[in-house]
Amino acid sequence: MYWLRQTLVIMLLNLRTIPQRLNSSAVAIVGIAGVVVVFVSVLSIASGFSMAMQGSGSRGRALVMRSGADSEMTSGLSGTEVDVIRQAPGLAREGQLALTSAELYVIIDLPKKSAPTSSANVPMRGIEPMGVTIRPEVSLIAGRMFRFGTNEVIAGRGANGQFVNLNVGDTVVSGQNRWEVVGIFEADGGVSETEIWCDARVLQGVYRRGNTYQSLLASLETPEAFDTFKDWLTANPQLNVSIRRENEYYAGQSQTLTRLIQTIGFGIAALMGIGAVFGAILTMYTAVATRAREIATLRALGFDTSSVVVSVLVESMVLGAIGGVIGGAAAYAGFNGYQASTINFQTFSQVAFAFRVTPQLLVLGLTYALAMGLVGGLLPALRAARLPIPSALREL
Repeated sequence: MYWLRQTLVIMLLNLRTIPQRLNSSAVAIVGIAGVVVVFVSVLSIASGFSMAMQGSGSRGRALVMRSGADSEMTSGLSGTEVDVIRQAPGLAREGQLALTSAELYVIIDLPKKSAPTSSANVPMRGIEPMGVTIRPEVSLIAGRMFRFGTNEVIAGRGANGQFVNLNVGDTVVSGQNRWEVVGIFEADGGVSETEIWCDARVLQGVYRRGNTYQSLLASLETPEAFDTFKDWLTANPQLNVSIRRENEYYAGQSQTLTRLIQTIGFGIAALMGIGAVFGAILTMYTAVATRAREIATLRALGFDTSSVVVSVLVESMVLGAIGGVIGGAAAYAGFNGYQASTINFQTFSQVAFAFRVTPQLLVLGLTYALAMGLVGGLLPALRAARLPIPSALREL
């Protein structure tokens, strides 16, 4: 208890004198805040992309693709295979009609609104009439649904915000093909909002695909019916397909880019953190030097050396915490909700998403700031504890 009281006394004394050393303290605070802003903002990209992908799809729907395909782009199903799949048990049905949608997935080039001179790969999905019915999260927010059998399309909200010529009434030109935009839809922030939807049969004709598709989206009787559905398909000698829950498929699509962004974020933060730590070291060395006589006096009065070390470390961590809070607040104000798009390495198409500065990222940023403060204060704390009392008392 005696050591604790000593430590608290010195700690409070150190903290009260911070305003007197505001200029030097600001160096450490600003440096640490800058690191936290960059760290949190970069990781918010991965968080936003991951949320957009993992928030897509439903556990109650299954995606059927060719066996060995890791994405819809590399998959292929014949019309005959689609007919066989629709006979499987476990599917939700309306009378004798299975609630499924055989779909095509192609890529078209569209200019970005942020850089009209450059183009990006935008996914266009051909769906069947049941494709909207089995996706209850999809709703029109402008215009109307396209008419099947025509060159009309509807665009996702994310695509509409990121790329040109996707407003209601616009015409999308892709090669020799022209598509009239008649509606804008949303899908609870999922990856579908980056897509353009049209009639699968029309898309087959435009791209000369014949009676072939790339995937089949199936609504299940219940989420637990997935195994029944999967087992029947994999055991059927007429088929060579892979079956995944729709939400698990999209979650898997996010892993490569999320890991890449997180690696970059931690790498940048580590490099910048070195500079911030040196700033904290210089700040705390200055604080120790200007208070050398004060520290020596306390030690001469019988205050424990370890109390001095702890007090200097606490002061450094307080500066780190201030920088962390400022940096986290700046990152949240500047980046949370910011709309962007990036490429999905699995399909090489664009995915629109919003940066997400989550509470977990703010806590991580603050923890990193405290760590920088702790490391930055360690050497100055040891120096304060080792100051020769006689020489320190003679300092002016």
